[in-house]
Amino acid sequence: MAPKLSKGGGVTTTRRALVVRGGWEGHSPVEATDLFIPFLRENEFEVTVSDTTESYLDLDGTDLVLQCVTMSEIPAEHLKGLDAAVRKGTGLAGWHGGIADSFRNSADYNFIVGGQFISHPHGFTDYRVDVVAEHPIVDGITHFDVHTEQYYVHYDPTNTVLATTTFRSHPDYPWIEGAVMPAVWTRTWGAGNVFVCTVGHKLDDLDVPEVRTIIERGLLWASK
Repeated sequence: MAPKLSKGGGVTTTRRALVVRGGWEGHSPVEATDLFIPFLRENEFEVTVSDTTESYLDLDGTDLVLQCVTMSEIPAEHLKGLDAAVRKGTGLAGWHGGIADSFRNSADYNFIVGGQFISHPHGFTDYRVDVVAEHPIVDGITHFDVHTEQYYVHYDPTNTVLATTTFRSHPDYPWIEGAVMPAVWTRTWGAGNVFVCTVGHKLDDLDVPEVRTIIERGLLWASK
């Protein structure tokens, strides 16, 4: 985080966060991101909210992008702006479909994020998330249980996986029994940090204490 000059000439450490939200309304992008904007402000972020990826054309001075855009499409020039900014150190963070199921038209976007939603075979189901690494984002958390969509993803082997979830058999896909999928991961893209949590379909998912804590810590970790 680079220091910036205040109006009085002194140095301030205020950071800038951009919240980009939209796409499929089933993930409540406005209401979901509104849950975290106060947290960002409490941690001395100046928060700007956008409903378009056009804001990726000018990310100079942005320390963190919190993205909640499910499906939708991203023009090539908008993705180029996001790519360049993250490579230079802007953090990118999000949860569930808002980051792992965005812009299905763009393999290049999936490369940045390090994974892509493929299916949630069991629909809404009970499952456990197990912490599998030591990291400040998951410090003090060993596991937690949720009732929501369990994301089956394709993911990059260079990710740092912090937590996983294990699939049980499904009548239509019995071969997935025992498949272990990342539920929380981090990665680097150039000088930038990327944070992904696959839990978070419903607003009450984001109120699960462990989920809320992991996302809040992930936002701070991703920020440059």
